Amino acid sequence: MEKANTEYIKRLSGYRIVEHWLNAVAFALLVITGLSQRFHEYSISEWIILSLGGIDTTRIVHRTTGVVFSVLTMFHIGTASFGVLFRKWQPTMVIYKKDFTDVMDNLKYYFGLTEHPARCDRFDYKQKFEYWGVIAGGMIMIATGLALWFPALVTAFLPGELIPAAKALHTNEAVLAFLVIIVWHIYNAVFSPEVFPLDTVIFTGKIAKERMIHEHPLEYERMFGVTLEGHGQGTPEETTPV
Repeated sequence: MEKANTEYIKRLSGYRIVEHWLNAVAFALLVITGLSQRFHEYSISEWIILSLGGIDTTRIVHRTTGVVFSVLTMFHIGTASFGVLFRKWQPTMVIYKKDFTDVMDNLKYYFGLTEHPARCDRFDYKQKFEYWGVIAGGMIMIATGLALWFPALVTAFLPGELIPAAKALHTNEAVLAFLVIIVWHIYNAVFSPEVFPLDTVIFTGKIAKERMIHEHPLEYERMFGVTLEGHGQGTPEETTPV
């Protein structure tokens, strides 16, 4: 999957690759089993439900996968929080003011008003916004899913109106998440001109040096102790700091 004569830089650990694919599989199963129940009147939904062994089996698969997804999400949040608070990990996914200015800088670059794109760090604003959308959406899905799974327990402490509200929110968030993944994530990982025909980082954990310099110049400079000159104007030259 790696091109010959191309220098690659390690970007993701094996743990992050496995974590990504576990979440991807869980998400796919939740979408398939959840939306087929919600839109059961369609022939494709009927085919999915029957192929899985009926509605009871489909519900079991959906709920079991929901538990797996919940564990993965909470473990990720817990690990990240522990790492930042106690192991001095850099909070690279925190959204800063610079991320909003990077949006404007890239828009200017796309319209030919500047000569180089935004100088992004380890994760750019698109990755950060998508990440927090997944986290926020995941928490909503977990909370509403539990409410729908245990309505009697929930209504023992909270108003009964919460259950139909949770059902509407659970379904709408599921559709929104599905559309975001299909339109936004798949485009950036497959059809974007900068990665087409496929972004292989999530398979190999490595990124081409030229692409890293183009998309994540600040991280490249920090990793190798160099200053990139002429960034965005062909191949940048490297100079060691004085």
